[in-house]
Amino acid sequence: RGAMSFERGKRRRRKPAHAYFASPQSTEEERLLQQAIKNSRRDRHLPKDGGWLLLPSGPVFYPTIDEFAGNPLHYIDKIRPIAEKYGIAKIVPPAGWNPPFCVDMKSKKEFQTKEQHLHRLQEGVSFGDGKDYNPSEYIKMAGEKAIEWRDMYYRTDVISGQVDGGDGAKENGDGDSAGPTPSDPTNGASASIATDAAAAALTPSSSANPSQPVDYSESKEFNTENLEKDYWNIVETQSQSVVVEYGNDVNANDFGSGFPMSERGRCLEGGTIDVDKVDLPEPKFGTEDYYKETWWNLNNIPCAPDSILRHVRVGINGINVPWMYYGSLFSTFCWHNEDNYLYSINYHHWGAPKQWYGVPGSKKDAEGLEKVFKNYLSMKMRDVPDLLHHITTMFSPRLLKQGGVPVYKLVQNPGEFVVTFPRAFHGGFSYGPNCGEAVNFATHDWIHHGADANERYRSFARPAVFSHDRLTFTMANHLQEQKAYNTCRLLVAELERVIDEELRLRDKLLDAGVRDLSGEINLPPNRLDQLDEESADYDDKRLCHACKHVCFFSCVACECSQSKVSCLRHSHYMCRCPPEKKYMMIWAQKAEMDKTLKDVKEFNDKLKATSPGTASDGVASPTSKSSTVPDIAPGAEEDAARQKGKTIDLSCVFPPRYPLTAVGSKSNNREGISGGDAAMAPSDKIGLDDVKEAKRQKPNEEEAVGVGSTVLP
Repeated sequence: RGAMSFERGKRRRRKPAHAYFASPQSTEEERLLQQAIKNSRRDRHLPKDGGWLLLPSGPVFYPTIDEFAGNPLHYIDKIRPIAEKYGIAKIVPPAGWNPPFCVDMKSKKEFQTKEQHLHRLQEGVSFGDGKDYNPSEYIKMAGEKAIEWRDMYYRTDVISGQVDGGDGAKENGDGDSAGPTPSDPTNGASASIATDAAAAALTPSSSANPSQPVDYSESKEFNTENLEKDYWNIVETQSQSVVVEYGNDVNANDFGSGFPMSERGRCLEGGTIDVDKVDLPEPKFGTEDYYKETWWNLNNIPCAPDSILRHVRVGINGINVPWMYYGSLFSTFCWHNEDNYLYSINYHHWGAPKQWYGVPGSKKDAEGLEKVFKNYLSMKMRDVPDLLHHITTMFSPRLLKQGGVPVYKLVQNPGEFVVTFPRAFHGGFSYGPNCGEAVNFATHDWIHHGADANERYRSFARPAVFSHDRLTFTMANHLQEQKAYNTCRLLVAELERVIDEELRLRDKLLDAGVRDLSGEINLPPNRLDQLDEESADYDDKRLCHACKHVCFFSCVACECSQSKVSCLRHSHYMCRCPPEKKYMMIWAQKAEMDKTLKDVKEFNDKLKATSPGTASDGVASPTSKSSTVPDIAPGAEEDAARQKGKTIDLSCVFPPRYPLTAVGSKSNNREGISGGDAAMAPSDKIGLDDVKEAKRQKPNEEEAVGVGSTVLP
């Protein structure tokens, strides 16, 4: 028995079974896996009913013709105390607003698109290059893709105003085919928008088993509410592999602006100056010259009176020269705020609506959004700390709300403007083929936002689009443009901040042994009347090697390098040479800076003495004292009533010939028709001469339209 026990003790134990784990093929995949596991623990409850999409609406404003005839910056400043609490706001022009669309849609010149993988938008993956298209080719492609999606997932016989088959091909006044036709599934050049074959039997907003056929008895209307669910179902659940092409950031100089060009020198590039028109009174609202010269024309608004950007006389694409945007179904503009925390204004020329989401630009809310990004993309942002500036990531508002970040939404229709406020994050997507245009501007209250943006860029070593210090001193050199104490005091505060840091660091470095060679080197003086191309080129040559800040007042260099310079903050990062080998070059002497500050302070005191009911001497943004956001945003209920029951019509996506049907007219007030499309409807076809004659006969009728007038349905 003892021997038997011994033998049993020597028996080999069976090797325990181990589950099979497929090891990632790369370190990057390992990190993505870890991040996904971490996010799944954080986000356990993904609602399936789409109820979270019932976000509060942003404000909608309806200016009168008199308000619209003036400076848009003054109107935006008027609504700002309310509107900026939402981050975004929609402005609906009064009835009679009817600008021509000036892009040559028959041009063969091609622009490049970006290829967006919707199912990967939450990963922060950079966009690849899509195909090149000319404008008509892109819109034809986008129309085919949208119709394909509609026909795949929606019953066309329940879509208001449309017929089965949905080809919707119409002819424009020239006899050319203006609308897209359904994509041919046998045509290899027209790949499906949904590349996952298994998804072809699944309504995107449904949670049914993909292997089951679509239940058409539950089909819904092809409208913004249902498409919004489709979009976020793709983005959040990755239930399908969906790829779209977005024609974003198309240079208006190369491909044309949608607005006509000024003949009075009001736009920075592309316009002309007709000496016979320069001194004429402002054109009457709705006339042909009005659309060329109005400051609401996006070519003109950066140079409008009281715009700070009018001092930037070098064209910067997307900043003071508009960019065009050619959209398709679900093409996405990801979460971002504007360069240098500028204001932006976006105009929807024609086509399917756009969905907008906005977060207020307060420090708390902007940092709240950034915190959500860092929580869900912590590993990615370790490698790419400025990921938000890449504009490649789209998180759902649901995740932001979970993080305590307020989110508001708007639907932008043709003929409507959307304004975003400084530092306000915004994003969204298109509901079908469309064309928009956007540009930046800045009012005098922007200055402290610009300072915050400048500091952020320095922390990421990201060059700014223009020198904040140069623009600040250029503003100080144009004191006559300062009209209000509340904004002038912001300029005083910013001058005090930059001058104090500059002089303090100069003294510290000079005391440490850095030599001042500015007296021995012939340095050109800083130009303060405007920022022109020569000034911008010079600024590009004096970027700090560490933080990429423009060394506007002074810089530090070293004998060990013929090209490297540093700002006063980061001279110790430049090299290991002792201070005695380093030297300072100064463009702005202390006496000059002190005089500038003194002049602005004296001017500010005069404004304070002549401004009744001025605010306290704090330097916070001159907004409404109340931070309370109304439960229902101004104009939101009226806007919701206008949107109710509308379906998206894909039958006509090309813009009609000028002129369009008058904005806000009864002929546009029909179900299931978009603004650009309505003008092409057969009953609305009208010749140019007829419309001009009608406008001549009814000038008083247009002027009588007041507050609350609407534009496109």
